[in-house]
Amino acid sequence: MKALKANITKALPVGTYVEACDNSGAKQLKIFSVIGHKTRKGQKPAAGISDLVMCAVKKGKPDMRKQVVYAIIVRQKKSYMRNNGMRIKFEDNAVVVLKDEKGNPKGTIFKGPIAKEVADRWPAIAKIASIIV
Repeated sequence: MKALKANITKALPVGTYVEACDNSGAKQLKIFSVIGHKTRKGQKPAAGISDLVMCAVKKGKPDMRKQVVYAIIVRQKKSYMRNNGMRIKFEDNAVVVLKDEKGNPKGTIFKGPIAKEVADRWPAIAKIASIIV
C-alpha cells in the first residue's frame, strides 16, 4: 500500500451506509471501523478515497448478509483536491468488497468509475477497473 499524493477530505464517518459497486453479492454496507486511522479523543474516525474500512453487509444476497468484510472506498460525494489543484467529486459514495485485507477484490466487475488514487494505491483493483478518473 503506497502513500497518497493528494489531500483527501475524510467524508465518510463511522456509521455511514455506502453502496457496493461490484458483483460480490453485497448491495449496502455500513462502515464500522477505519483501518489505520487515528483521531483525537471523542472524535469519530472518518474515511476517504482509497481508505481500507471494515463494513457489515446490511443488504444483499442471503449468504453475504450479516457478514463482516473489508472494503476500499472508491468514490465519495465530497470533493477533494489533487496535487495539481484539481478538485474531484463523484455522484455517489461507493466501496469495493475485498476477499482479504491485502487488497484482493471479491467481485470481478466494477460498475462506474474508480478514482485514480485508488488505482495507484491498490494495484489489484486497478487491474479490474474499466474506468479510472
